[in-house]
Amino acid sequence: MVRYYTDDCAYRLHNKRLIAKWLRAVAEAEGYTLGDVTYIFCSSAVHRKMNIDFIGHDYFTDVITFDYSDRRGSGVVAGDVFIDVETVRDNARIYGATARQEMRRVVVHGLLHLCGQKDKTPRTEKQMHRKEDKYLALLDEMAQEQEN
Repeated sequence: MVRYYTDDCAYRLHNKRLIAKWLRAVAEAEGYTLGDVTYIFCSSAVHRKMNIDFIGHDYFTDVITFDYSDRRGSGVVAGDVFIDVETVRDNARIYGATARQEMRRVVVHGLLHLCGQKDKTPRTEKQMHRKEDKYLALLDEMAQEQEN
């Protein structure tokens, strides 16, 4: 089950049901079952404090993922994905994307981390980006089907 919350911001994710269906499809395509995944959209202040307190990094980032998955046993991915909506908006401007496009990229990025995808080396970062693009295209297809 996918849940959505906010913390210290007024962000509203559009098409929540479609996004949840898409995330289930992404998890399945990665070889897993989607368990309990919670997305928390928050302010930069909340997100930075979490980054300092839990990871030991004193800088802004767009997503922090807490992984509770059992990928080896039951094959279920689960976790909490905290998204800094202000940093996502800033990154959208930097990368020439809309805020909605960038948010969707970050949403799937968090799920891919829960599926075990890493992005700390140039090679794994490229692989992550390719998967994001692939799954964003899938979301576009699913949205088109929903409209027809």
